[in-house]
Amino acid sequence: MTDPLKKIRDRIDAFDDRILELLNERARLAQEIGGAKRGAKYRPEREAQILRRLAAANQGPLPQRAVARLYTEIMSACRALEDGIGVAYLGPQGTFSEEAALRHFGGQAELRPCASIDEVFRQVESGQTGYGVVPVENTTEGSIGRTHDLLLATPLKICGEVLLPVHQCLMSKSGKPVSVKKIYSHSQSLAQCHEWLNQRFPAARRTPVVSNAEAARMAAKDASAAAIASRAAAAVYKLKLIAANIEDEPKNTTRFVVIAPQDAGPSGRDKTSLVLSTRNIPGAIHALLTPLAKHAVSMTRLESRPARTARWEYVFYVDLEGHQQDANVAQALQEISAQAAYMKNLGSYPAGTV
Repeated sequence: MTDPLKKIRDRIDAFDDRILELLNERARLAQEIGGAKRGAKYRPEREAQILRRLAAANQGPLPQRAVARLYTEIMSACRALEDGIGVAYLGPQGTFSEEAALRHFGGQAELRPCASIDEVFRQVESGQTGYGVVPVENTTEGSIGRTHDLLLATPLKICGEVLLPVHQCLMSKSGKPVSVKKIYSHSQSLAQCHEWLNQRFPAARRTPVVSNAEAARMAAKDASAAAIASRAAAAVYKLKLIAANIEDEPKNTTRFVVIAPQDAGPSGRDKTSLVLSTRNIPGAIHALLTPLAKHAVSMTRLESRPARTARWEYVFYVDLEGHQQDANVAQALQEISAQAAYMKNLGSYPAGTV
C-alpha cells in the first residue's frame, strides 16, 4: 500500500532541489551585478524595492513578515559572496539594537557590538565599519537624545530605518519571582515597564545599566537579581523567563536608523530627515514650515532639542515623507534653506515597516 505522505514528501524534496538551484542562480546573478557596480555593494533603495514587490506579490499562506525575513537572509547571503558588510550596533550581544541590525542586514552581515552609541558613530565615521544601527526614538518613551546630538555633530547620513516591535521580558537565573530583590535594565526599558513593575514587584530595587544585554549578564551572576531584556538575551545568558511581554504599551516600538557616510537613492517610498534652526523673529517657525504645505510635503515628525551652542537656543529635527530628489520635496527644501538660520540634511532613505 502506497504511503500518501511519501508522495507529498517526494514533491517537497523536488521543490527543495529546484529552490536550491534557483537560489544559486540568483547568487550568480548578484555576483555579476556586484562585479559591474562601483563603490558600495549595499543598495538600501534596491533591497527595499525587492521586499516591497514581493510583499505585494505574496498570496500566502506564508505571512508577509516571514517572506520579508526569508528574502532579507537571501540578500544577506548574496552580499556575503562579495566583500560582506560590517555593521556596528549598541552591544553587547542580545540587545534590541542587535535584533534591529539582524532584521535589516540579515545574519550574514559582520555584526560588531559597541559599548556606546558614541562608539557606533566613531566606528562608522572612521571607516572601521561601513554601517551603524542606532536607536532614535521609542513610541512610549520618546527620543534618544544622544543619537540626535551625534546626528547633528557628525557628517554621517541616514540611509535606512528599522521599526522594531519591542517586547520586554523579565528573567533571572531561577525563573522564580520570589527570589527577585533587584531588577537591572536600561533606563528606557525600566520606564516602558513602569506600571507592570509597580503592580508585581513594587519592593524590588530598580537599577539602570548601559543596555538590556548588560542587565542580563549581571543577573546571570546574581541569584537575587532579575533583568528586563529580550528573549535573545535570555538565551545568550542562560536565564529563565519569569514573564514575557511586560511592556505597559502593547504596541511598544523602537525606531532605529542606519547610519553611513552616504544616504540612499529613491526607492519609491522614502523619508527625508533634517535639522533646522530659526532666526529669532516673530513667526519664524511658521515661515520655516510653510514651504511643506505649499508643495504638498507631509511632515511626520517635528521635535526640538537644545542646540548646545547657547542657553535657550534650540534646533528642530524634522522627518518628511518623500525623497530629496522628488520634485516637490526638492522645491520645499530649497525654500526652507532660504528661511532657516541653519539647515542640515541628514539624508533620504527607504521608509521602514513594522
